[in-house]
Amino acid sequence: MSTNAPLGVYLGWHVHPWEDLVELVLLAEELGYDAAFVDGDISLLGRRTDVDCLDGWTVTTTLLARTSRIQIGSLRLVHHWNAARLAQAVATAHRLAPGRLRFQIAIGDRQEDVRFGLERLSTLDRVAWLDESLDAIRALWRGESVTRKGRFVQLEQARVRPAPGALPITVAARRPRMLEVVARHADLWEINLPPIPARLDRAVARLTQACEAIGRDPEELGRSLLLFTRLGDNPIAQLGAFRRLNPWFQSIPDNEIVPALIVGDAPHCRQRIAELREAFALTLPVLDLSGLKAELARHLLENLAPDK
Repeated sequence: MSTNAPLGVYLGWHVHPWEDLVELVLLAEELGYDAAFVDGDISLLGRRTDVDCLDGWTVTTTLLARTSRIQIGSLRLVHHWNAARLAQAVATAHRLAPGRLRFQIAIGDRQEDVRFGLERLSTLDRVAWLDESLDAIRALWRGESVTRKGRFVQLEQARVRPAPGALPITVAARRPRMLEVVARHADLWEINLPPIPARLDRAVARLTQACEAIGRDPEELGRSLLLFTRLGDNPIAQLGAFRRLNPWFQSIPDNEIVPALIVGDAPHCRQRIAELREAFALTLPVLDLSGLKAELARHLLENLAPDK
């Protein structure tokens, strides 16, 4: 039975050859998923030598052209882009596929960046860069002639055409400084945590405080969350895969991670997704199928489809 509630899917970690990735996204669209997310600006070239690591922005825009309804998203990292160039790229994608680009952005932190000549900056510097960039991007989308003399964003009467207006921005964050950026600039908060109630409650409280400090109603913000989902196995059996695919959560102990994994038969998984949607007021739960081969990903998409 269809719940008519939005549901997304993430097909990440450069697992799929391009041909398989297109087929999976087209299948997700056919089955009624609202959004499909693919690898973004993060490069895995330092870790993956056995697969093609396709550029996330190129893949995203090509998938927009190959689909007709489903939204497509991938993560932009602020230090990979000039602010005006990014504003123009997103505005162009919106012009070609109105309302179907999921614009997500964060600060990232990968050692592989130095392979591309990108400077390694502190977390605080990258947060400041993101703050400056989103301020400039919003102004450019409004059609303004934008001059900025910031530390990281320096523009001289930059303009974007077409000027799309107030496009939605998703910011991935979990720590206090980044949650302040969410409060100032985001329309949707990508909750960069596993669904662990105590940890999410703390993050929600910090975001609420950040919103109230600037006079913003936190209820204005949508929420999305990646849900690591697998069919048929015991959760403990999937712990190793989660750890390998999510090294940024290494400080969270196993006894917190295991209950956060959605593992079981299809009815159990659908029930858990519904419970988490309700518990954390999720605008868009996203099935995290990163690392799954095409056959297993296809099986899961079919069994957990929104129109089931």
